[in-house]
Amino acid sequence: MARPLGLVGLAVIAAAAVLLGVTLLRTPAEAPRLRATLSVADALRSRDDPGFARAREPRPFAFPRDHGPHPGFRTEWWYYTGHVRAPGGRHFGYQLTFFRVALAPAPVVRASAWGASEIYMAHFALTDVAGGRFHAFERLSRAALGLAGAASLADSGLVSRRARDTLAGAARLENRYRVWLEDWTADAPSPEASPMRLRAAADGVAIELALRSVKPVALQGDRGLSQKGPEPGNASYYYSLTRMDTTGTVAIEGETWRVAGSSWMDREWSTSALGAGQVGWDWFALQLDDGRDLMFYRLRRRDGSTDRWSRGTLVARDGSTRPLGPDAVRVEALDTWRSPKTGVVYPSRWRLAVPAERLAVEVEPWLRDQELDLSVRYWEGAVRVAGTAAGEPVTGNGYVELTGY
Repeated sequence: MARPLGLVGLAVIAAAAVLLGVTLLRTPAEAPRLRATLSVADALRSRDDPGFARAREPRPFAFPRDHGPHPGFRTEWWYYTGHVRAPGGRHFGYQLTFFRVALAPAPVVRASAWGASEIYMAHFALTDVAGGRFHAFERLSRAALGLAGAASLADSGLVSRRARDTLAGAARLENRYRVWLEDWTADAPSPEASPMRLRAAADGVAIELALRSVKPVALQGDRGLSQKGPEPGNASYYYSLTRMDTTGTVAIEGETWRVAGSSWMDREWSTSALGAGQVGWDWFALQLDDGRDLMFYRLRRRDGSTDRWSRGTLVARDGSTRPLGPDAVRVEALDTWRSPKTGVVYPSRWRLAVPAERLAVEVEPWLRDQELDLSVRYWEGAVRVAGTAAGEPVTGNGYVELTGY
C-alpha cells in the first residue's frame, strides 16, 4: 500500500462514510456507482468522534487476534500488495485492500436485517506489465446479512455467535482469521495465520494467492504506535508483514497463469485525521534483493515540503527493525505524469536515499498509468528499484501510493 502504510485507507473510508450517507438506505442493486467527489484532505480534516477509541500510547500486540477487527476504532484496513511472475517471466503487480468504517462507537440494534453499524469498501487492482494494462475495481457494502465483515476466531470471546454465523461456507469455524466483502476474501486456516489466502475476481480479472510470511511482524513507529501529528490520538496502531512468499494464479480474460513472487501486508486501525497543513502523502514500500525492506511515508504540507511527522522503517534480512525519522530519508521527484482521464499530475519517478545505510536508489513505475479513479481518486502502483547499497548494486520491487494531488 499500505499499504498499503495503507494511509489511503483512512482517506478512502472517511470519504465512503460521507458518500454512503444515502446509499446505505438502499439495497446493493439500487446503489449507484460512486465517483470521486471528495478530496483526501477534506475527508481527513480533524473532527470530533466522541465515543471512539484512539491510539494514544503503545499497546501489546497478539496474533492472530490482531489480524482481526478492532471495532472500538472508527477506521481500519487490511492492505495487500505484491509482485508475482509466471514461468517465462510474465510480471504482474496486485493490490487487494479491505477498509472498515464504524458508523457509531458501538453496535446499534436495528429492527431490519439490512441495518448495519459498519460499512466496508474493497479495492482490487492488477498491473499487467507485459500487457501494458492496469485494471482497478471497487466494491462497497454494509456489514449485514453476511455481505461483508471481519473476524478473528482465536479467542471465542472476540466474536459473537451472530458474527460467527455470518462467516460463509465450510470455512466458518476452521478459519482463525477472515475478512471479506462478498466473494473477495483474505483468510487464514490456522492459528498462525500463515499461509494467508487471497481471492478476488471482477470483469474477467482474478487472483487466487497463498502468502506465507518469512519475516516476523514489524511494528511501525513506537512499538506499533504510528503518530501522524502533534495532537494526542492523531495516530494509528500499525504493523506490517513486509516479506511474504507468494504462490497461486492470476487470470485475465480467460487466460490463467501460475505465478510466484513476494507480497507485503499492512494493517492499521485508528480514529485519526490529517493535521492542519497536511494535504497528502507519498508512501513507499520497497523489497530489496539484499533481503531488506524499506517503508517510508512522506506527509506533504501545503507548500510541498515534508511534514516533520513523516516516518519510516528499515527491516533487516533477519526481521529486526530500525525506525526512520523525516530527516533519515531523502525523497526527490525526478519526473511527473499527467493522467489522461482526470488531468491530475503525479510524481512518477523518484530518487530515494537513506544516507546512514549508504542506500541510494531510483524508484520507477512499471506502468505510469496506475491511477485508481474510484470513490476517492489516488495513484497506487507497482514500481521497480535500482541503485546501490554500501557501494554494491541493489535492485528490487515495491509499491508506491500517492494521495492529495
